[in-house]
Amino acid sequence: MTRSRVAMLLAMGIDNFGSGLFLPLALLYVTRVIGIPLVEAGTAVTLGTTAGLLMPPLAGRLVDRAGPRTGVLAAQLLQAAGISAYLFAHGVGGVVVAAIMLGAGQQLFYSCLFALISEVAGDVPKDRPFAEVGMVRAGGFGLGGLMSSVLLTWFGDRGYGVALVVDVLTFLAAAGIVAMFIPPGRRFAPVVRVRSGVLRNRPYLTLILLSGLFGLSLDFFLIGTPVFVLDRLHAPTWLPGAILFLLTVLTSAGGTVALRLTRGLSRISAMRAGSALFAAWCLTSVGVLLVPRSWQVPYLLAATLVFAAGDLVFGPRSGALAEAAAPPEAKGRYLAAFQYAFTVAQVLAPAIVSLFSVAAWLPWVLVGGCACLAALGLGRLGPRLPAAAVAPIQS
Repeated sequence: MTRSRVAMLLAMGIDNFGSGLFLPLALLYVTRVIGIPLVEAGTAVTLGTTAGLLMPPLAGRLVDRAGPRTGVLAAQLLQAAGISAYLFAHGVGGVVVAAIMLGAGQQLFYSCLFALISEVAGDVPKDRPFAEVGMVRAGGFGLGGLMSSVLLTWFGDRGYGVALVVDVLTFLAAAGIVAMFIPPGRRFAPVVRVRSGVLRNRPYLTLILLSGLFGLSLDFFLIGTPVFVLDRLHAPTWLPGAILFLLTVLTSAGGTVALRLTRGLSRISAMRAGSALFAAWCLTSVGVLLVPRSWQVPYLLAATLVFAAGDLVFGPRSGALAEAAAPPEAKGRYLAAFQYAFTVAQVLAPAIVSLFSVAAWLPWVLVGGCACLAALGLGRLGPRLPAAAVAPIQS
């Protein structure tokens, strides 16, 4: 493994450790420390996510003209500035500014990340590099979430401030590693403006849409599981944390194993299998409503295994397919546009979670239906994508 690749994995682990430290606490910090009511706090933080939707087109041009390393560095510094702004926020206006800066930095980061992984990996299939980065980032986020619980236990409400300061330092440390150990890479001049436009490439747009249906399952899991487990099932308060910890262990350790086990599958076939597993997870999860209460905890932990399998099978292959199907002269713009699959899912997921107030089964049916649509759609999409991009891993 090259020095640049080791440096990238180290930087991504540190970066996600900081994100795991603060992001789960963001709303609690705004309400408990700054003292803003929950409705206003939620609206302010949501504005940050919405503002981030403007970043992918800008990020794509930045990557094509200056390289993904430049974009990742800018994103990490912008996120550090956003977290710092939270420290100095005293009202709704300050929170909105901080949320916009952080949201823009997050979307800039994700819009440049796939291109950076591709560039550092070099001229090899990108499935394994994407799996390795996914494993490191999952482990970092899980450790950060665990540390946030420790800080709150030790310091009480002062722990929020400690978490923010540490998060700023992690972004700066990650940026320093990228700047020092990852050299500037290739720059792609935007020489083919019409033919390489993402909006004119219908198969690629379809890939973004279908990957978004997958991304919806991810965001629904993260924010919907606590609501379902605590508000609808009235299960023990420690269960959502245990489910997230189990997922973290599986995804941080199983990425390359899942890749080996599905090596003979084309990328499309692996993604369809992952979508089918997500649909099975939804069906299994809603089945807990029929399970005796004494069996609900082990049942939901077992259901998490199904979700983790879907994530491990689909995740690395989707990124690798998006990279391989993008034209070289506009790779930055294409991979930045691919990020919309996940940003839109982040916006839609809370609305779907709110449907638990209508019926405990309704969100599961909607998310499971989207997973089924993804599996069916990917089957029709495969022949329309470049054959070399869809093919199984060759090395």
